[in-house]
This record gives sequence, structure tokens and C-alpha cells, in this order.
Amino acid sequence: MRRPKSKNFRKQRRISEESEIELLNSWIQSQQPDSGSNPMSLPPLPNNAPIGRVDDTAFSRYAGVDKFNQLPLSKRTKDGLRDGKFVSMTDIQRASLPHALCGRDILGAAKTGSGKTLAFIIPVLEKLYRERWGPEDGVGSIIISPTRELAGQLFDVLKTVGKHHNFSAGLLIGGRKDVDMEKERVNELNILICTPGRLLQHMDETPNFECSQMQILVLDEADRILDSGFKRELNAIISQLPKRRQTLLFSATQTKSVQDLARLSLKDPEYLSVHEESVTATPTLLQQIVMVVPLDQKLDMLWSFIKTHLQSKILVFLSSCKQVKFVFEAFKKLHPGIPLKCLHGRMKQEKRMAIYSEFCEKRSVLFSTDVAARGLDFNKAVDWVVQVDCPENVASYIHRVGRTARYKSGGRSVLFLLPSEIQMLEKLKAAKVPVHFNKPRKELLQPVSALLASLLAKYPDLQPRAQRAFITYLRSIHIQKDKEIFDVMKLPIDEYSASLGLPMTPKIRFLNQKIKSKAVPTERILAEPENPKKENAFKLSKKKSATRDSKDEEVENDLLLAADTLNEDEGKASEIGEVIPATRVLKKKKLKINVHRPLGTRVVFDDEGNTLPPLARIADTQSGKETMLLDPEQKAEYYRRMREDLKKADKEDKLLDRQRRREKRIKQKMKLKEVNAEEEDDDQDDISGSEGEEAVDRRHKRKKVYFDSDTDEGERNEVDTGKAGITLEEQEALALKLLNSMHS
Repeated sequence: MRRPKSKNFRKQRRISEESEIELLNSWIQSQQPDSGSNPMSLPPLPNNAPIGRVDDTAFSRYAGVDKFNQLPLSKRTKDGLRDGKFVSMTDIQRASLPHALCGRDILGAAKTGSGKTLAFIIPVLEKLYRERWGPEDGVGSIIISPTRELAGQLFDVLKTVGKHHNFSAGLLIGGRKDVDMEKERVNELNILICTPGRLLQHMDETPNFECSQMQILVLDEADRILDSGFKRELNAIISQLPKRRQTLLFSATQTKSVQDLARLSLKDPEYLSVHEESVTATPTLLQQIVMVVPLDQKLDMLWSFIKTHLQSKILVFLSSCKQVKFVFEAFKKLHPGIPLKCLHGRMKQEKRMAIYSEFCEKRSVLFSTDVAARGLDFNKAVDWVVQVDCPENVASYIHRVGRTARYKSGGRSVLFLLPSEIQMLEKLKAAKVPVHFNKPRKELLQPVSALLASLLAKYPDLQPRAQRAFITYLRSIHIQKDKEIFDVMKLPIDEYSASLGLPMTPKIRFLNQKIKSKAVPTERILAEPENPKKENAFKLSKKKSATRDSKDEEVENDLLLAADTLNEDEGKASEIGEVIPATRVLKKKKLKINVHRPLGTRVVFDDEGNTLPPLARIADTQSGKETMLLDPEQKAEYYRRMREDLKKADKEDKLLDRQRRREKRIKQKMKLKEVNAEEEDDDQDDISGSEGEEAVDRRHKRKKVYFDSDTDEGERNEVDTGKAGITLEEQEALALKLLNSMHS
């Protein structure tokens, strides 16, 4: 058992810490680098140069050093770095740490896998240590990450480097069930690593959540957090943070937007792009291949690639969650010979973290959306990054391929481009991304479309997944901003549908936009559904070109055009595609009745097929005279039998109807009793609620009048006033009895 530390020991440690902090502050202030300079331009210190205090007034230079132990860091941080086997600094760390330790705002940009995490974890620990931050001081630093997996990775690094410090830290991410536990303890934490949505939830819901004394704010993958997807959350968060703080922004593709920087209230930030002068924007050890693959052959190419790389760890990027789900389920049933996994934003947090951990440790294929494109560092190197769908821009491409070739290791990537997306090659080359164009070897191509069609027939639950994957892919192309690359009108939609194994092309709505030039009538365009939360079917149709009035042109300028505002007249042409929901029945034309139409006659046939008069079946057919008059007695007997049959059927129908109504009333009463019993169990103390239930239970009963009896037992008798047939004598007797009870 460890003995409790004595007061003398704690006092000595406090004095030691105070002297260390005083030394660090003097060292930092005396040797701080010039504002606007890049410490990487300075030569590193010689190996035998003194570190720290050189004499009574001088300290060693820490700008431009290349070892962590040469920086003005506390002993606790250096011990944590040593435990994590961090010895030499990377380029971004050499450039940013001298400025960050001085308390300056940083805009750091560096290639993926270049060590940006330590570039802000170390300043956070040192800032709070020099401020002597304690548990009673509350939140001192907030680190915001765009994804849960990246936030968890940052938390692991913080635990490693900061384990010798006494700071409390918490991981606040969505998808976790222990929100109430977080609300109880979040005010006691010193360092918060969180996603924007979860942090804003605590700011809005947690009582006494306090950030007014926060010292340092960090945005990892800052360009992603600053874009429109997190705009509302980030604006709400920034409004609750103090203006006087240090802010650090890091990303592989850093923003220079004045508007974004103004939102964060940055003060003279140091922009440090260590690889801006580099020959390439991606890691030098990364081999990058681009292949032109038709849309209907993408899955064939992906299947063939997996089958020929069964000994590799492969990360596959697709555009949407629905595509990831379908491709994962379909390929899993085809048994390629390598473990398959999938990762997307719709999964529960526990499952996402489990899959991420498994992929880090074992060789497998991981199908993922862009949720795995940023910041994630897989422990064992990813051999291949396969981009089945084209990224939305060059920045997304750089982040995707950055999952391989981390730090000083090598890696390879391949990008499938459609013939209509070939312009992406020019944009990659302009951004200093060295890609090599390769043609696929058709002899090694293994078609999988026929197998997918068989799977959809064998497993009925796969067909809706394939339809949703088809629709969400087209939507992902439609919503892209760069129309030079992404043009849904050029896609072979029917062929793509067949390549997924679908027997028919799902219905798709049209794109509601004005056609500025004369278009070929058979061209297809696309529109989003009326409700983006629901995956309604779309409908393909032909474009019609004509003129519309000014009111219709105003509606056409909207991105989405409600189906109810469209003209349903088939004969009227429009400049936009008609939005026709797949489930809507078109309004039929009114049926015009021709009053001069020929009238039909009733024909009766006998057993031999000969025609008879209409009432011949009740006539005397034995005589052979079809036109003889009916016998009155036979007619009367026939009508009598019919009346008896009708009366008998009527009695049976009434009996059956009474029985059905009785059963219905019994079911309603039983259901009402069950509801009342459940409500009474849920809230027995709610008096008003029980009264309401009683009123509901009695709403079908007749009203009854109660009167006091003059019997010895004091019983209560009741008279049913709802009875319609009460006589005058009974009424007089009732009144007399009431009068006697009042006088007694």
C-alpha cells in the first residue's frame, strides 16, 4: 500500500513546481521567436550545446531545435513524451511549437500524418501547467474534432503525453448513452476533447457549465469544422467562449478565409504552412494511381481489385452510407476471401469504435464514407486507399489518401474516375498532387453484376438496399458544387442500375432548374426528393422546352420545387422536368358519356345454350311455348317463397350483426380496461388523471339518478332514467318516495 504523502513532501513539490514555472517563463520570454518568422529556417542546435539556462541571464535558443528535450517544457511533459517514445520533432512541430509556447495564435497547415496532434497537445498541457490550473478552476482547454473516431484518437494521445500531469480530461462525443453522467462531471474537467454537437449540447443543457475562464481553444481539422456543415454549432460555441484566449487551428488543408478567422477572433495569427514550398501536396512515399472506369463497371473493378489483393489492408471510400451498407452486405455474401468491415456515420458509437479498433489490428477491407477520411491514424499501415467515388474536391482527396503513407512509411492509392470526371486530373495536378494514369487490365476484370442480380433474387432484403444505394449516389453527384466534374446528365443511369443487380431502374424525379440552352429531349436530369429525410423514389422522364409565365420562373429558381406547385396538365409544356412522385396516381380525365350510344338487351340462355325471354325461368317451360303468359298462382307462389327467404336471411343478418357489435363492444371495454390499468400503474398518485380515466370509462353508460332510501341499512337504490318506457304511475310513485325521504 502506498503511504499518503506528507505535508513536507507536498510543500517541497509545490516549491519545486513554482521554481520550474518561473524558469520556463523566463526562458520562453527571453528567447521567443520573431512574429512572422518560421523557426524551421534556423539551424538546429549542436548536440553538445547547453539546454535551458546557460548563465545567470542567458538561456539557450529553442526556436529551430529538433529535439523535444531542447524545448522549454516541464519535466512532466518531457516524461510523458519519453514514455510515448517521442524524441525528434516533425516539421510542423518544429515550426509551430516555439510560437505556440509563447501564447500566440496558430494557423498550422501540414501534410497528413506529419504529427499535427502533438503540435497542439503539448501547448495545451504547458499552458495549463504554467497557469497552475487545478480541478477547482474548471475548464481550461477545449479541443474540437469533426469526428468521433478522431476525437477518441486525440484523447489517447493526451492520456499518453499528459499522464504525469494532474489535469482531469474528458471525451465528449455523440452516440454515447452516459450523457447524464457527463453532465454531473463535466464542470470538474480541465481539458475537454469533443465533437461540436456534443459540446453544444452540454452548453445548452448542463447546469452551471462554465467556460468563461478557458485559456486555450484548439480546432483539429479546422477547415472541416469551419465549413457550412458545422457553421451553426461553431457559431453558438464561439459566442459562449471568452474573447481573451489562445486559439490553435491545424489541418492538412488550412483555410485562409478572413471571414472564418474573424469568427474565431484570432489576434495576429502565425500562418505556418511547412509544406507550402514542397514539390507535392501529398506524402512523398505515396504512390497514386488514377484509372478511368465507366460507372457500370465500378463494382466489377472493385471486386476484381479486392480479389487480387487478398493479403493487403484496404480502405475503400464510397460517397454515401447507403452505398457502404449495400456493397458491404453484397460482397460479404459473395465471400471474397478476406474479412470485410464497414464504417459510416449512421452506426452506433460503440460499434464504430469496435470496427475502427479491429481494422487497426487485422488485415481486412474497410468500406467507409468520409467519416474515416480525416485525421485517423491506423496503427498498422494501410496498404491501399481505394476511392471508388470521386471526392468532392482536391482537399477531400488529400485527406482520403492521407490514411496511408503516414509519417515515414509508404503507401498506395487508386482513384476510379468516370469519363465525365476526367477534369479532376487537371485539378489534382494544379494542386501539386502527383498522380499516374493507368488503364485497367480487362483480362483480369471479374464481372460481378450477374452475381449481384442473383443475390437480390435470393435475398429480398438486399433489393431495397440496392435501390437506396442507387438513389443516394445520384443525389451525391447532383448536390456537388463543381459542375465541371460532376454532371448527372452524363451518367448512364440504366446501365448503372443494372450493374447493381436491379431488374428495373428505380424511379427518379427531375432536377428543377431552368434549361438555359436547347437540350436534347431524351437527356435525363435528376432532382432531390421533397423531404430530404425520407428516401422517396425518383422518377426519370424527358425534358420539355417551352415558355412559362413569370410566376413559374420564380419557382424554378428554387433548388427544390414542391410537387404540389407543378402543373399537372399533360398537354402543357414546361421548361423544367415534371416532378411526379412514384406513389402518386395521376388525375384521370373525366369520362364523357355518349347519350346516343346503343343500348344493350338482357339475354337469358337455357341449359342447351338457347336464348330465352327474361322471365322464362319461372314460366311453364314444359309446354314449349316461350311466349305464353305467366300463371298468376305460380307467380304468387314464387313471390311468397322469395319473401320467406328474405325474412329468413334478414333474421340471420340481424343476429350476425348483433353478435359482431357485441364482440366489438367487449373488445373496446377490454382495451379500455387495459389502458386504464396501465395508466393507474404508471401514476397512482395523479388524482386528476384517475378522475379523467373514470370519466372515460363511464362515457357510454346511461345516467342514473340516486336517492336516499329510508331502509334501515341505508342502501342506495337507483332508477334508470334512460329507459324510454316508464309509465305515469311509476313516475308518481317515484315522486312520492322522494318527497317522503326529504321529510323524514
